[in-house]
Amino acid sequence: MAKPHSDADASGLGYAYQLPSGGLLLRLKSSLSQFSDLFSDFSRYISPAYHHDRCERSVHMRLYSMHKREFVMVFLGFFTCFGLGIVIGLTGPPITSTSALTAKQILANTSLAHSPTVLATGPFAMKSPLTTTYSQQLWLIAKLVTDNNDDERYDKSFQVSVSIDGINEQHKPQSVLGSGVSHNRTRHLVCVRNDCEEFTVMHLGFLDYAHYIITVRFYGLESFHQKYNIRSITFYFKTYSPEFTQIEIWFRCIFLLFTFIVICWYAHTLRKYPVYDWSIEQRWLSVLLPLLLLYDNPFFPLIFLMNSWVPGMLDAILQATFLCALLMFWLCIYHGLRQNERSFVRFYLVKVIVVLPIWLCAIVLATWEKCNELRDPTYSHFVDTKNYNGFKMFFYIACCMYVLYLVLLLLRAYTELRSMPYFDMRLKFLTLLMLFVLSISITVTTSRFGFGILEDNFVASLNTTYRSSAQFMCFYGLLNFYLYTMAYVYSPDGRFAQAELAVTKDNPAISMIDDSDEDVVYGSDEESRRPLTSVGGGAGKNDYDSD
Repeated sequence: MAKPHSDADASGLGYAYQLPSGGLLLRLKSSLSQFSDLFSDFSRYISPAYHHDRCERSVHMRLYSMHKREFVMVFLGFFTCFGLGIVIGLTGPPITSTSALTAKQILANTSLAHSPTVLATGPFAMKSPLTTTYSQQLWLIAKLVTDNNDDERYDKSFQVSVSIDGINEQHKPQSVLGSGVSHNRTRHLVCVRNDCEEFTVMHLGFLDYAHYIITVRFYGLESFHQKYNIRSITFYFKTYSPEFTQIEIWFRCIFLLFTFIVICWYAHTLRKYPVYDWSIEQRWLSVLLPLLLLYDNPFFPLIFLMNSWVPGMLDAILQATFLCALLMFWLCIYHGLRQNERSFVRFYLVKVIVVLPIWLCAIVLATWEKCNELRDPTYSHFVDTKNYNGFKMFFYIACCMYVLYLVLLLLRAYTELRSMPYFDMRLKFLTLLMLFVLSISITVTTSRFGFGILEDNFVASLNTTYRSSAQFMCFYGLLNFYLYTMAYVYSPDGRFAQAELAVTKDNPAISMIDDSDEDVVYGSDEESRRPLTSVGGGAGKNDYDSD
C-alpha cells in the first residue's frame, strides 16, 4: 500500500492515492465515491455495447444506418403508395349495388292490390335482379313509412316468413327455402314519427341461381297498421357490384404477387444469418409476411368457382388470423425490446391470453353467422339479442384489456429505453407507423365502412353508402404497404454484411458509424476493462499517461 507522502510520488514517476482517514465528511465522501464506482460498473450493463448482455444478439438492421433524409424518403414512399391506392379506389366502381321495389309495384295487377290489410300481412312475391357469381351475396332489406306525425319513438316486434325459389337454366323454379320449412323470424320495427328503420329480411351467403323468387309474409303488424297506417313498403335488393368484384380480384392478385416478392427478397437478405441472430422485429416479420400472403388470400377465386360457403368462411378466418397476429406483434415488440429471455410461459402466454379472445370473437362471428344463414337465410344475429349482447360485451372487454396492456408496455418501453442509443429509434419508428395504422383503421370503422368479417353486417345497412372502392383499397393497401415498409427498414444492411459475419452481436460501435448528426464512438472490449489508475513503480511514465 502506498504511503501518503512518498518520494516516488513527489517525483511524479507514478500515481498515488490517499485513504480517507478521520472525520465524518471524509467518510461520507468515501461512501459516495464507492456508490459512484458501483453505479459505473452497473452502467456497463445498460449501455449499448456489443459485449453487454442487455443488448440482444441480433443482425444489423437497415434502421441503424439510415440518415434523416432516408427516413423521410421511407415515410414519403409509404404515404405515396397508400395515397395512390386511395386515389385508385376513389376512381373505381362502388362496392355495393342496390335496386328498389315498392309494394305497390309488387301488388299491381293482382287481386290483393286493393286489400286494406295487405301492407301489414302480404304476401309480397318478388323477383330478384340478375345476379352472377361476381355479385357474391344477396340481401333483401325492407323499409316502412307510416302516417304517424307524433313526436314519439316506438318499437314493434313482429314475425317475418320467407320462402325462396331459384330459377334454373331451364327457367324452372327450384326450392331453396320452401314454405314448408320456412322459419318465422322475429324482427323489430323501430320508428320515429313516420319514418321507420330498415330491417334485413333475408341474406344469401352465396348465389347458385341468376334469379330468385322471394315471397315475404308479415305476422303481427295488423294492430300497428290500424293505429299508425302503413303508407308504403320498399324492398331493397343489395349485392356486391360485379365491377367492384373484378377490381377486388385484380388488386388481391397484385397484392398477393408483391407480397410473395417481398417474402422472397426478405428471406434472401437474411439467408446468411442464423435464426438465433435475428432481432425480434426480424423474427416477427418472418411470421407476419406469410400471414399477409394468406390475408390477401390465394384461395379467393374459389368463391366464384365453388357454390359453397366454405371459401367465404376461409377468407374471414384468414383475415381474422392476420389481424390478431398483428395485434400480437405490437405487444411482443414493445415488451421484447426490454426483455431478452422470452420463454413461452413467462413472455408469450400472457399476450396469447389477451389476444386470443379477440380472435375467438372474430371466428365465432364468422362461423356462427354463416352456419345459421346456411340453414336459414332469414337468420340475423341482431335479432338474437341475448346471445349477441353477451358476445358484444365480451368483445368490448377483450378490446379494452388489449388496449390497456399495450399502453402499459408502450409506456414502460419508452421509460426504460428512450435514452439508449438506437433503442429509441426502434421505438419511434414502430410507434409512428402503428399509430397511423390504428388511426386510419378506427376512422374508417367508426364511419361504418367495415372490413373483414364485419363487412357483411355493415353492407346489410342501407345508411352505409359505398360510392367508390376507396374503403377496400384503404384497408388492403394500408396493411400491405405497412408490412412492406417494415420489411425494408428491418432488413439487414448490405454495407455491414461482412462485419456482421464476424461479429453477430448488436454492436453500436459498428451500427452507429454513419453520417448522422451525432457520431457515438465506443471503446473496445479490452479498453473498457483496463484499470483507470495505476501506480508507477519504475523509472518511466505509465503507458496510459498523456503528455
